[in-house]
Amino acid sequence: MAGTHFKQLHALPILLLGLLLQPCFIVQVSAECRSKSKSFRGCHDEAEALKLKLIAIFSILVTSMIGVCLPLFSRAVPALRPDGDLFALVKAFASGVILATGYMHVLPDSFNDLTSDCLPETPWRKFPFATFVAMLSALLTLMVDSVALSHYKKRFAELATGNGEQANQENVEMEHVGHGHDKSGKEHPEDGTHLLRHRVVAQVLEMGIVVHSVVIGLSMGASDNPCTIRPLIAALCFHQLFEGMGLGGCILQAEYGIKMKEVMVFFFSITTPFGISLGIGLSNIYSAQSRTALIVEGVLNAASAGLLNYMALVDLLASDFLGSRLQNSLKLQIWSFIAVLLGAGGMSLMAKWA
Repeated sequence: MAGTHFKQLHALPILLLGLLLQPCFIVQVSAECRSKSKSFRGCHDEAEALKLKLIAIFSILVTSMIGVCLPLFSRAVPALRPDGDLFALVKAFASGVILATGYMHVLPDSFNDLTSDCLPETPWRKFPFATFVAMLSALLTLMVDSVALSHYKKRFAELATGNGEQANQENVEMEHVGHGHDKSGKEHPEDGTHLLRHRVVAQVLEMGIVVHSVVIGLSMGASDNPCTIRPLIAALCFHQLFEGMGLGGCILQAEYGIKMKEVMVFFFSITTPFGISLGIGLSNIYSAQSRTALIVEGVLNAASAGLLNYMALVDLLASDFLGSRLQNSLKLQIWSFIAVLLGAGGMSLMAKWA
């Protein structure tokens, strides 16, 4: 039942994308914005840009699939199993990438869109809408996180009521929400509540990634500037590879069935190439400088930034660093901090090009 509700989350980015396809996107842009847009098109070459965009679709699709699938096959490699130290370091690195994606890529894009000179000064440059929407998005993510876990706890307790002695044992386990530790400090992946925690994290994280991926893909697909697209391809491949590893680690810990794993891998891998393809198809009618385009993209980016920042800090980094594995090993904790800084630093450097 819960799985059905979670699958419906994947439809949300598609519904939001419908806003981008409204006819109001095809509007007259002010002369000032049009001239400003042309001033950045010194490298204008539609034929060359199209070749690069086709290369981008293939390369980003492949790197996305590799990134998200690597953790899913890690059980075959003993050193990369979820209970291994190497897996903890890789996950910490990928969490740093996701954190930097929210702060260094998505949120600045939202600022640029919502404070653009193409929008009227009142209210867009009189109020910090980007950070306001990001804050609301983070709070909404917390609400979804809390309500989903609370709902499942009640269902879990009701199902366990008729099991006599086993029910009491299950209810004791329910007290350790989000932890699932025994006296030895080891985690119980079998614990129902702990498992749902991983599933909520995986689903909400993917939703935030998918929204941003479609928006950035659409922007690339609509561009005809090879000088902008060329470095963007490399940056997005790096981004999708390591962001995919972070998401793949969450999917692995969620212990989904094969069908659900396939659905999540498909949506993550296809969204950016889909956005690029959509941008190519709409390049003749889509104006990135139109008011509606700037507002919708800015709001979606801000919402995605708030969600990614919350997930990275609370559900990924805080959950791991305050968990028993890292708390019981100072050496692993230090190396994990280094891994986070490397992931966040590398992704921050990519902000120069993407």
